[in-house]
Amino acid sequence: MASIKVSIGLVPSRCYTLPSTCIVIANRFPLFMTNLIQIEDFDKIFLSKTPLLDVRAPNEFQKGAFPCSHNSPLLTNSEREAVGTRYRQQGREAAIKLGQELVVNEVREQRLQAWKSFCSANPTALLYCFRGGLRSAIVQQWLAESGVEIPRIAGGYKALRRYLLGLIQSVSANDNLLVIAGKTGSGKTHILNSLDNSLDLEGFAQHRGSAFGRRAQTQPSQVDFENKLAIRLLDLSWQKQQRVVVEDESRAIGSLSIPHTLHQRMLLSPLALIEESLENRINTIHMDYIQSNYQDFLNADAENADCLFADSLTSALLRIRRRLGDEAYTNINAMMDSALKEQFSNGSIEGHRIWISELLNKYYDPMYEYQLGKKAKRIVFRGSRDELLAWIQPLVAEKAD
Repeated sequence: MASIKVSIGLVPSRCYTLPSTCIVIANRFPLFMTNLIQIEDFDKIFLSKTPLLDVRAPNEFQKGAFPCSHNSPLLTNSEREAVGTRYRQQGREAAIKLGQELVVNEVREQRLQAWKSFCSANPTALLYCFRGGLRSAIVQQWLAESGVEIPRIAGGYKALRRYLLGLIQSVSANDNLLVIAGKTGSGKTHILNSLDNSLDLEGFAQHRGSAFGRRAQTQPSQVDFENKLAIRLLDLSWQKQQRVVVEDESRAIGSLSIPHTLHQRMLLSPLALIEESLENRINTIHMDYIQSNYQDFLNADAENADCLFADSLTSALLRIRRRLGDEAYTNINAMMDSALKEQFSNGSIEGHRIWISELLNKYYDPMYEYQLGKKAKRIVFRGSRDELLAWIQPLVAEKAD
């Protein structure tokens, strides 16, 4: 069987042998190895929020994508599965032939029009498939034949993803993190969101971090969480901030995990400790976990908001029952049940303050004191929220050399 060798991806010396059928495809699609965006431009892609045309199958896209990407596939899930089955049973040539048979006539025209519409609305868009190979090359050529030029990304999704993971590794090797710690309700996230050089991990994860942290919105995939995190790190690195401020977190945020290398760096970084009164902390928790969360449930599903909100609280309490102990759990559960009944009967949410105070005293504060004892040597600052903000402002203003 005749074959040729071509370089694909980011490493010029890395070659793959293609069967004779691919010689025909390469001839039919002369842009197969041209108009490529290389790795040295990847930072600009993310920093400029360049629109990305993702022609992978929908199930590939759902597993992980980039914030500015739009999925308009060359092959649907079922078509991709059929091509994959043909490849395993009869080889590459048969698989390519089946792909060509599946996307013809009206189907081809419909998909082409969708790509053209996207390119028209996003003239700076770039194109990719999983590895930046055949699928994106075909789409690129079909668009070129219809008068639309769009560059494609060398190495595709896989190369972009590898670049972002490498960025997390690189940042994690530096010692420029500052970790904000404090008892539950100290307002750590609010401080982060007031700073230009902060990294809001809970925001990226769409979860407040604790057992009660579940929100109305579904958490993103682990891949999407990591991608957003890496792009934020890229933005901060580009600005050359002296410090990057994060919140003290366990590695798990809901169903997601902070990348291991980054979390290890967090465990070694200096701590700035917020010290707030119990009353202030209850107010913050009441605002974030009761008022704000309930409004989120109303916005997401007004008809079922009461039921969903109540379930989010009672199921969270149940998850920590063993650590609370049966007596404390029973008492706090009764307080929570009473507060929910009052809320849903007359609209008052003040009753929630009672069980919040009890939960802080019986569970969160003792646990925090125990954990803080193991971190005492890392503490570089103690003070109220206002004092911390005044102390940290010079660090925000300083830039790296």
